[in-house]
Amino acid sequence: FSGVNAALFANGWVPGGVIVPGPGGPLLPPPIANAQRKTYAVELPSTAPLMAQADILVAALNQVNARHGKEPVTLIGHSAGGVVSRMALVRGGGRGVVRLITIASPHLGTERALEALDATHEGGPIGIVKNVFGGRDYRVVKDSWPVLLDLSPAVPGNVLYWLNAQPHPQIKYFSIVRAAPFGLGDLLVPGFSQDMNNVPQLAGRNTTYAVPAGHALTPADGGMVANLMR
Repeated sequence: FSGVNAALFANGWVPGGVIVPGPGGPLLPPPIANAQRKTYAVELPSTAPLMAQADILVAALNQVNARHGKEPVTLIGHSAGGVVSRMALVRGGGRGVVRLITIASPHLGTERALEALDATHEGGPIGIVKNVFGGRDYRVVKDSWPVLLDLSPAVPGNVLYWLNAQPHPQIKYFSIVRAAPFGLGDLLVPGFSQDMNNVPQLAGRNTTYAVPAGHALTPADGGMVANLMR
């Protein structure tokens, strides 16, 4: 719905379908015939901890490598997906990957995660009222506690702090950072957290592009990603 896939298709990238988790491992869609440039989407359990999502992504990357051999792979992640992608690389999923592109990703965490955890805490009688009247969005945030804990600001002892201290593969890194308003990021993730140059292990190894947009994906992201892959 974002228009990213349409923009990639307009630039010669043929959609190969969605890779979904299965009981015996990720299930790939049927191979594309005679397509030199292919894209896959990977279905991840978005409320699960980062490490659980990353392990599913590693398995999907292994399946893609098994199908396409030595073809170079670009890994692209939006929001938490960018952090999951980086976690997958650190946890051994980098075979065949030549570049990582992240879009509006909270690499250093976000205070919004803490606010969401606090808003859905159900201690005492107020918590009962929240649970009864919170509605669907409230329940989705409540179910997202595992990933929200992982996306809290990086401090010693938490997952993001550990991830940011790990050696990263020697590939190309690109951060697409939301620049509105005034270069401060978007409503969910501050700009400095979206820039992988602020990750200790990636300082000076990442190229940053500032884009005046909100947190959500847009067709312009698809065009920028296509240019970076070119």
